[in-house]
Amino acid sequence: MTRLTRHTVETAPEGAKDFLAQTEKTFGFAPGLYQVMASAPQLLQTYGAIHQAFQKTSFNGKEQTVVWQTINVEHECTYCVPAHTALAGMMNVDPALNEALRNEAPLNDAKLEALRTFTLVVVRNRGHVTQADLDAFYAVGYGEQQVLEVILGVAQKVLSNYTNHIAQTPVDSAFEPLAWQRKKASQAA
Repeated sequence: MTRLTRHTVETAPEGAKDFLAQTEKTFGFAPGLYQVMASAPQLLQTYGAIHQAFQKTSFNGKEQTVVWQTINVEHECTYCVPAHTALAGMMNVDPALNEALRNEAPLNDAKLEALRTFTLVVVRNRGHVTQADLDAFYAVGYGEQQVLEVILGVAQKVLSNYTNHIAQTPVDSAFEPLAWQRKKASQAA
């Protein structure tokens, strides 16, 4: 049970019906997040557009997963962590990488760890990064484009994480085996 309405295709406002119908056709169900967002069709449509835009960034599937899961875990989104675990699996991301992210463990790949660390700094400091933060990010091969793409990922995850926090969206049955709870206190990046 959520604290906000979960819509079906039949109960959704006009601006959300087609989105929910297409999602059901594609995945066989409409995720609870989308059902909740349907109360504000512009939010649902914007979230879908930002998700598609983030998937078209310069980041590969592993890097997208690092950005998404780092934010999901930092925001303690018990809905999005399992959902993005499933998405990472569909993207053929190494399960060990995803588990490290879910458990807030440093990543073995220096470039991915720099991406995780920079993403945490952006989230924790609300975009106030130092030149040293940028230099460390650039030192592993990222550039200004990726700085801005991290911001795009943060924008996407704020929409979903905050919606799920307020709604208390239960994990969809398809994602229940991937359920997540934070295991340890957050550590400084």
